[in-house]
Amino acid sequence: MPDPTRPRASLRTAVVWEVLKDALDRRVKATGRESLDVLDTGGGSGNFAVPVARLGHRVTVVDPSPNALFALERRAAEAGVADRVKGVQGDALGLFDVVERGGYDVVLCHGVLEYVDDPADGVRNVVDALRPEGVLSLLAAGLGGAVLARALAGHFKEAKQALDDPDGRWGEGDPVPHRFTADQLTALVEGAGLRVGAVHGVRVFADLVPGVLVDTEPGAVEALLKLEAAAAELPAFHSVATQLHVLGEAQEADEG
Repeated sequence: MPDPTRPRASLRTAVVWEVLKDALDRRVKATGRESLDVLDTGGGSGNFAVPVARLGHRVTVVDPSPNALFALERRAAEAGVADRVKGVQGDALGLFDVVERGGYDVVLCHGVLEYVDDPADGVRNVVDALRPEGVLSLLAAGLGGAVLARALAGHFKEAKQALDDPDGRWGEGDPVPHRFTADQLTALVEGAGLRVGAVHGVRVFADLVPGVLVDTEPGAVEALLKLEAAAAELPAFHSVATQLHVLGEAQEADEG
């Protein structure tokens, strides 16, 4: 496994961050408010929440782990945004026990949908937290990326099982309960009443390229980042991405 160095970490988040930052900028212009209310469900220690707060937005993180929320508090303080980040213990199913329904301009649902019993209910629930014309940033595990990874590791039976399984699981030992295709995720988003603004493949190459090559070859990280960004928007690569990112946009109240 490659060391989780900063450049390697950026390979995993750069595509999503650029899409999210653009969506935040558009909501700022549309609302006329410099500071938005953002909800990060399953936001953990603040990988996205703290950078969003650095842009000047107010972020509420809902996560079931007290340890993650403690790390979030520390990270927010170190970044100087403690006044704009609030951590609340809870989960996607009991979301409105701890946060306001219809109270957020943007909702992040990253790495959550894989673990809820009913993904359709999960999406509908987080969408209910949005204000009219709000934006959902949905990031979930991709089926094709898992199939490819198992095959490249020589686990051909597991790769075939993941391909055939309704939830995209490669076996009893698979730690991920659900994986998705791009079509499945867009259907979930549209089924919750949002229109799909964009679909991106995430970590198309980053998890397949040997870490030693990226870490030792001059300019490799920057070149790989550019390749990831170029491939992310192409539907042909969505089928092999480790993760899939869907941007959903709530319609105006009078559009139903």
